[in-house]
Amino acid sequence: MKIGVIGAGKVGSTLAHLCTAAGDDVAIANSRSPETLRDLELQLGHHAHAVTAEEAARYGDVVIVAVPFGHYQELPADALAGRTVIDATNYDPERDGHDEELERGDVTSSELMQRHLAGAHVVKAFNAMRWDHLRDYGRSAGAYFRYGIPVAGDDPAAKWRVLDLVEQIGFEPVDAGSLAEGGRKYQPGTEAYAEDLGADVLRARIGIEGT
Repeated sequence: MKIGVIGAGKVGSTLAHLCTAAGDDVAIANSRSPETLRDLELQLGHHAHAVTAEEAARYGDVVIVAVPFGHYQELPADALAGRTVIDATNYDPERDGHDEELERGDVTSSELMQRHLAGAHVVKAFNAMRWDHLRDYGRSAGAYFRYGIPVAGDDPAAKWRVLDLVEQIGFEPVDAGSLAEGGRKYQPGTEAYAEDLGADVLRARIGIEGT
């Protein structure tokens, strides 16, 4: 699979490492320039290369967005049209500034990203586990215990791609539903956020027992 990563901080670089280790080809970008990512490019190996954000957007069948949420309107909407976009961000009003719609609970942050990326298919994932636990807690398929990663999205095909990617990098995917409903269940402040839950416990915690 070809994967673009926009955001080369702890979450973005960790996911890039996990994807290249699984055999995926990765194009990774930050807010500065590809030249500032040469050391990371070397660490990731021959399956990865550093590019601009627009190039990462056009490169990936799946594009992971791991930037501060407050910068989501800077994402290249035209380049991301038709792509599966994984929203790995979280709204932090102290960092991102206050958003009235989010403060009132009218929408989720992923719905706002989907509104900006009208031609893309946004899926919420990889935002509810600490970056170092993403790095260290993956387990092979068939392991006795695996941590769950919740996934929410409105497009079934896009969600399926992300569920498959979660499985590929060593976690058990848990379908949390739509962006509007599921995305609320594991954002900051919820009982599923940053709790490192097994898949069965995670399903129960977000109210989808028996699925």
